[in-house]
Amino acid sequence: MRTLVSELPGVVGSTVTLSGWVHRIRDLGGVSFVVLRDRSGMGQLVFDAKPDVTVESVIEVHGSVAANEKAPGGVEVRVQSMRVVSPAALDLPFPVNQDPGKTSLESILDNRMIALRNPSILSIFRLQSTILRCFAEYLRGLDFTEIKTSKLIGTGTEGGTGLFSVDYFDTKVYLTQSPQIYKQTMIAAGLERVFEIGPAYRAEKHDTPRHINEFISLDVEMAFIESEQDLMDLETGILAAIFAGVRASNQKDLDAWKATVPDPELCARIPRVSHDEAKEIVSKETGKKVYEISPEGERALCDWAMKTAGVEAVFVFAYPRKSRPFYTYPAENNRTKSFDLLFRGLEVTSGSMRINRYDMLMENLQAFDLNPEGLKDYLSIFKYGCPPHGGFAIGMERLTQKILGLASVKEATLFPRDRKRTRP
Repeated sequence: MRTLVSELPGVVGSTVTLSGWVHRIRDLGGVSFVVLRDRSGMGQLVFDAKPDVTVESVIEVHGSVAANEKAPGGVEVRVQSMRVVSPAALDLPFPVNQDPGKTSLESILDNRMIALRNPSILSIFRLQSTILRCFAEYLRGLDFTEIKTSKLIGTGTEGGTGLFSVDYFDTKVYLTQSPQIYKQTMIAAGLERVFEIGPAYRAEKHDTPRHINEFISLDVEMAFIESEQDLMDLETGILAAIFAGVRASNQKDLDAWKATVPDPELCARIPRVSHDEAKEIVSKETGKKVYEISPEGERALCDWAMKTAGVEAVFVFAYPRKSRPFYTYPAENNRTKSFDLLFRGLEVTSGSMRINRYDMLMENLQAFDLNPEGLKDYLSIFKYGCPPHGGFAIGMERLTQKILGLASVKEATLFPRDRKRTRP
């Protein structure tokens, strides 16, 4: 039976079988040390002579477990026999056993297939898995139903801009920017509370550390709400659950990046400020008058939230009508019942209460100069009765990036797609 590296401290004195990757080899002449890597961690193997094996080869060893306070985990395996399961070539294209901070992002992404073996890089996606699990578990606990929707649509529901076109037999379709139309369909169908974890696509020609063209969207939609404040309440609970889960399951992954997550209890203290109030805060914090909240302003708002509330996050609500999609519920003074969540200087969430009345939606289409003919399916949701509702989407990669303090969102993307990269 195979033993994992993490189990070795509990079986000192026993003979075990280990399988994994050769992470590092150190030959001292009369004795050689090999660091073996498996899914649970790293362990030290001791050989009487230099083993005939290369770094990253997959091996299986049999040996006895002995205590050694200088070895990883305080134990080592004195190897009695070894079998090379799958040898690795000598021309390793990426330094798997070195600090990825000493390698350029381009080199990491160009060699993504091998770079993912680096323990620090791999830890990003172990933590990301916890984010996904906690997001889904929390919502299921509140009677939300998970849905999966098509990523091919005949027309856009957000104005038709920023869409990737796809040849679909004898016609042209588009990759979805979000599952918006389908979330609202299921609300009107009677599920009332739905969520989806799935890809979204934006055909935007960005080249920044905060943008990618394909990302994983954590989408939520909820019926019978009174305002966008109900959605902020919901997201506060989601964040607390995610932060608690990461603390409980991913301390080693946090340590690999010298990162921390906020105290889950502090999520209830995340400030909520209107868009106009946010601009005033940014102006005061930066010492210059601002008219739009730029990336610099987002950072200033999160710094302000940390100083005033002890948490590096802030909800900004009541955005101007012109800056939100046509289906966003209007509020007084040409504002909307919408919001963003800024976390550690970056927008990670956008959401709103939606228009649920057919007559109001038709008026808004005219105001946004949109043709209702191309939105016939979408409009039918509201023509035949739809409860008050709203929702939001969390960018999984952005949230991961900010939890770990990564320089680029591409580092938090398994196989990033941007203007120049479509491989591997």
